Amino acid sequence: MNGHTLLPGSCSPNGDVQQTTLGVMGGGQLGRMFVQAAQSMGYYTVVLDPDVISPAGLVSHYHIQTDYLDQQGLAQLMQRCAAITTEFENVPAPALVTLGAARPTAPGADAVAIAQDRIKEKAHLSRSGVPVAPYAVIESADQLSAVPDQLLPGILKTARLGYDGKGQVRVDNRDELASAWEQLKLVPCVLEKMLPLAAECSVIVARGANGDCVHFPPQLNQHRQGILAVTQVYEENLPLALIDKAVTATKSIADELHYVGVLCVEFFVLEGGSPEQVSLGDLVVNEMAPRPHNSGHYTLDACDVSQFELQVRTLAGLPLTQPRQHSAAVMLNLLGELWVDGVTPCWDQVLALPGVHLHLYGKLKASRGRKMGHLTVTASSADAANAVALQVASLLGIEAF
Repeated sequence: MNGHTLLPGSCSPNGDVQQTTLGVMGGGQLGRMFVQAAQSMGYYTVVLDPDVISPAGLVSHYHIQTDYLDQQGLAQLMQRCAAITTEFENVPAPALVTLGAARPTAPGADAVAIAQDRIKEKAHLSRSGVPVAPYAVIESADQLSAVPDQLLPGILKTARLGYDGKGQVRVDNRDELASAWEQLKLVPCVLEKMLPLAAECSVIVARGANGDCVHFPPQLNQHRQGILAVTQVYEENLPLALIDKAVTATKSIADELHYVGVLCVEFFVLEGGSPEQVSLGDLVVNEMAPRPHNSGHYTLDACDVSQFELQVRTLAGLPLTQPRQHSAAVMLNLLGELWVDGVTPCWDQVLALPGVHLHLYGKLKASRGRKMGHLTVTASSADAANAVALQVASLLGIEAF
């Protein structure tokens, strides 16, 4: 990124629509919400995604329906757009290299390549002085045999293409480790030691090309079967010392990468002796995501600037303002199992509750574990937000938290 500024508007002063058009690689729900934020600020948008009914493609001004490495598709994207972002980290880094040679691209290919590979990611975090869980790289039978005993029990994770619990197997002993690696087709993996966890949290920052960096409050997260289920964001959701440490670590990671864009870092909060002494625990980084994050969706309803508006601002070179959270918030993920046997969930009853904000992603087919939408409850206090969110969970048949 060269620090240019793309001002919003129906077109540039000379009538060149391309100068106020922003592109996004990927057509899922994150791309959809980026497109909606960009359009609300006056930008034209282009989505490149192979799916003819991608959620982002359905709402964008233009949809280039090609593979991410298709040279004609990439050429068309560069021709139409003044700057380009990505909605998920598994967009091929070589495509971002091609785009970045001709257009400002945020995040850059180097940062995305690191986030795509757990081996590179762990090494980078370790070099940055940010604590990670003890781990071992497994790319060969010799490395498998050399795994230290103290890393078991652990979680074996594929180095690439793992998300929402996919590509991960818990192992308790060496026999299970060998079997799990075979189950994962002997691809490069990382074995992480299982740690005693008190909580999981995440921090989202936005960093501009000039080095300015702003952040949202840390999100307290609960996962089920490896998929984010609940996010709670309000004062004292975590001890103050941990909040400061998590924000500082996330900004440090962004600075070390010379990152431009929205970045999320997920943390494990380690147990500190007893539940009432969580503040004695410590933080280790789980992983980072070079994009807006599921745990930040509450910002659409609970903050004066959302993570997606900040994604637009970093891409367009606009000033970054420190977001302000005006309401306590609880977010619930809405997965495909809510549409059992094609029955629509009871939205009328849910939306009758105070402070409920429903966001559905326009996906035409529901399946178990598929993210179909999310729902955020906002209120003047944490207790009120949690109470309504628990009512929502009961109405929808979602497990209480």
